[in-house]
Amino acid sequence: MPSDQERILARAAREVVPGQIVNLGIGLPTLLFHYLPPEMEVLVHSENGVLGCQPLVAGSEPDLEMIDSGGAYIGTRPGASVFDSALSFAMIRRSRVDVTFMGAFEVDQQGNLANWKIPGKFFPGIGGAMELAQKVETLVVLCSHNDKHGNSKILRQCRLPLTAPHCVSRIITEKAVMQVTAAGLEVLDIAEGLDVAALREATEAELIIDEHRLGRF
Repeated sequence: MPSDQERILARAAREVVPGQIVNLGIGLPTLLFHYLPPEMEVLVHSENGVLGCQPLVAGSEPDLEMIDSGGAYIGTRPGASVFDSALSFAMIRRSRVDVTFMGAFEVDQQGNLANWKIPGKFFPGIGGAMELAQKVETLVVLCSHNDKHGNSKILRQCRLPLTAPHCVSRIITEKAVMQVTAAGLEVLDIAEGLDVAALREATEAELIIDEHRLGRF
């Protein structure tokens, strides 16, 4: 039985299309490239200035100057390029990045995203998430469905300060895959072993569910 994290990442890997430039946000999304088929032709972008990231080869010594946006050591694939942050953000602002995966403290049924600040707690700043959320055409949120207290993170309306409004395309949790539409959150897939009633109970947001078309993951 896969863990919640493994379920999210394995399902998220199915969102990646060969030939894309893919940005992986800090936290859970940075683990996604471990789930991409090694033969898949994609370029992983890190906003600190790397295009062509890949996991370190097991047992290899890391290059101490090669890190991802979360500060973890990375390797690079043949043909990778390294550049300054100004050029990296120019790529984002010109919409050269096809899809970005981000974590979230909260996300709501209008596609609003809150992932940078919890009032009263230390935060380093909004960082590149604001730029990515506004300029990348497809934003996929990867997060747990509920917080450690059992409260839904999938809301009718975000309560925390927004990273950006109306920017989320799709949400993947360990319980469901939800598409943001003009009518609300449409559930595309539901986790194996979970029924619709339990999903609705775990979710504050209103869900659009056609049980005859639901996939499983």
